Amino acid sequence: MSTYILYGITIVLLIISYFKDKEKTRKSLKKAWKAFENILPEFLVVILLVGVLLAVLNPEEISKIIGSDSGWLGIVSAAIVGSVTLIPGFVAFPTAAMLLQRGAGYMQIGAFVSTLMMVGIVTMPVEIRYFGKKLTILRNILAFIFSFFVAYIIGLVVG
Repeated sequence: MSTYILYGITIVLLIISYFKDKEKTRKSLKKAWKAFENILPEFLVVILLVGVLLAVLNPEEISKIIGSDSGWLGIVSAAIVGSVTLIPGFVAFPTAAMLLQRGAGYMQIGAFVSTLMMVGIVTMPVEIRYFGKKLTILRNILAFIFSFFVAYIIGLVVG
């Protein structure tokens, strides 16, 4: 229900924007479409990979690898996978929900999502160019360590 309310508000604001300045609204819609076109291939690949993974791995296997009983080894595995994976947030959270439904543990998913959002192994070259090698490596190491803190807190709250 709240999704429909947000869509409604967005449409109303878009209409207001259109009547206030038609050209700016058209430009912003064109920019939004271009951004969507740029994200779409990555989004489809991730959805495809997750779909194949969920089809191949049954809940017992997922539970064995990153389930509650996998312990800290599962948390470390999930954190490593999250660190080297480049998935936008709007894909990461539904993916996490699917993994939870298929038997993944909360602490493991906490580590996975937090490293996914905070650690950027794939984006390191770009980050090094702007922030320098030392700061980039330090930030990524601290973010990786922090993901275990996040997992631990989730374990206290949920467990």
